[in-house]
Amino acid sequence: MEITAFLDRKLARRFRTYDADGDGYIGREDFTQAGERTVKTFGLADTDPKAVRFHAALLGLWEQLSSVIGQDHDGRISLDEYKKAFADGLLETPESFDEGYVPFLDALMAIVDEDGDGKLTVEEHVMWTGALMNLSEADARMIHDMLSDDDELMSVQALLEAIREFYFSEDPAAAGNWLLGSLD
Repeated sequence: MEITAFLDRKLARRFRTYDADGDGYIGREDFTQAGERTVKTFGLADTDPKAVRFHAALLGLWEQLSSVIGQDHDGRISLDEYKKAFADGLLETPESFDEGYVPFLDALMAIVDEDGDGKLTVEEHVMWTGALMNLSEADARMIHDMLSDDDELMSVQALLEAIREFYFSEDPAAAGNWLLGSLD
């Protein structure tokens, strides 16, 4: 897959959400810490079945990313390696993307969608995006407003469609391309 200039900017922005310490690399520990923050934010014990499922799904994403890259055994991934992983197959089609991402999203939503109605309140959205991706509250509220219905609830389906747009749409105005706030 060709990485367009626009997708390159989006991947760089997504990489920064993983790189919590800003050292220019992501590693298994970044994924583990993000999972721990998210579980703690929603008041779950690490042994709760939802937390166990979520941690496994999150580390599964790390393993998938690591295996595509064929790491140089330093246990971390640079921005260039991250982008190369997408060019080499993680984003072949929306369907192949869904195969890897939907199970993770399901595990996340089992924690985040506290009443299990398939819709997120703005508070739930702000909490999970802040804990998992260090997204600012302002950015989280902005995208929630863009994707929510008349009752100010964001459906999990709308979120999944926005995530797909983030990775596959070249339209800068598409809501999904604002998923992580500004690309700058």
